[in-house]
Amino acid sequence: MSARSCPAAVVAALLLLCPAPLLADEAHHGQHEKCAKACADCALKCSSCSAHCTHLVLDGKKEHAKTMRLCQDCAAICATAAKVAGRVGPLAVTICESCAKCCDTCGKACEEHPGDKHMAECAKACKDCAKACREMIEHSKH
Repeated sequence: MSARSCPAAVVAALLLLCPAPLLADEAHHGQHEKCAKACADCALKCSSCSAHCTHLVLDGKKEHAKTMRLCQDCAAICATAAKVAGRVGPLAVTICESCAKCCDTCGKACEEHPGDKHMAECAKACKDCAKACREMIEHSKH
């Protein structure tokens, strides 16, 4: 049986060869996982909201151009933060500090359109993501 045909063997080999543990203790891992899930959800909501805003801009509602672009950027940052936090990467705190700030900006912009369901959902996801990022960052200090 080759390592190629047995992913478990590859993982086991990496664990044996890796000089440092791949995962932090369970408490840190749990905070990172919670953060990663919030970031992934936010990335999806921001991508959806960006598409929604694009349609609005194409319909002549140019005031949505700003949120369209903010949501695109926020989705990209959140997706990256989800990956890094999910693997408990050494730059998780750094990317999540940026992610929380991006979510603050994007969420605030989307809140300026309270009657729009897509934008309200995006604003909530941004708020939840920023909170989860900050909780993970705080927990990582201990």
